[in-house]
Amino acid sequence: MNDEIRSKWDARHAEGDVAAARPCAVLEAYANLLPRAGTALDLACGLGGNAQWLASRGLETTAWDISPVAIGRLGQYAGERGLPIRAEVRDVERAPPEPERFDVIVVSYFLDCELAPALVRALRPGGLLFYQTWTQEAVDARGPENPAFRLAPNELLELFADLRLIAYREEGVVGDPGQGLRNEAWLVATRNP
Repeated sequence: MNDEIRSKWDARHAEGDVAAARPCAVLEAYANLLPRAGTALDLACGLGGNAQWLASRGLETTAWDISPVAIGRLGQYAGERGLPIRAEVRDVERAPPEPERFDVIVVSYFLDCELAPALVRALRPGGLLFYQTWTQEAVDARGPENPAFRLAPNELLELFADLRLIAYREEGVVGDPGQGLRNEAWLVATRNP
């Protein structure tokens, strides 16, 4: 585990409000697709906005992050509220999810292209992937400066081509940059049963 990266995220998550953590927009937009029961993973969860939201809807939720501060705060918050969240410090680059473990996987604002095949394998048959992250085609300075942490046009589609596409959205810089989905791409896909 890279101590510099962990320290960066520890500092950021020490200041955030766990109660104010929100789910990503793609998860809220396609909530109707979620199963009524099952297992979910919030990968690179931060303060757990996705995990809290999934757990509140009855899914047995696992939340992984490289930051012990984020995981500690999320675990305490979930315990106080009786949310079924298993919060764990995990470096997913070194320890990716096990095959066929989850019914739902959510990834927001995290990108490691080499992890994509492991995410596909980690879905159970019929499982859903919700992915939302930054793109290289940006209309403002939001998001990471390093282009390695931003998607090239249509890259998210390519990374998860082995899944059946349900929804995809990436508007780039086309049209009025003041409106629509900018700086990000969304994907919802399922593993065939």
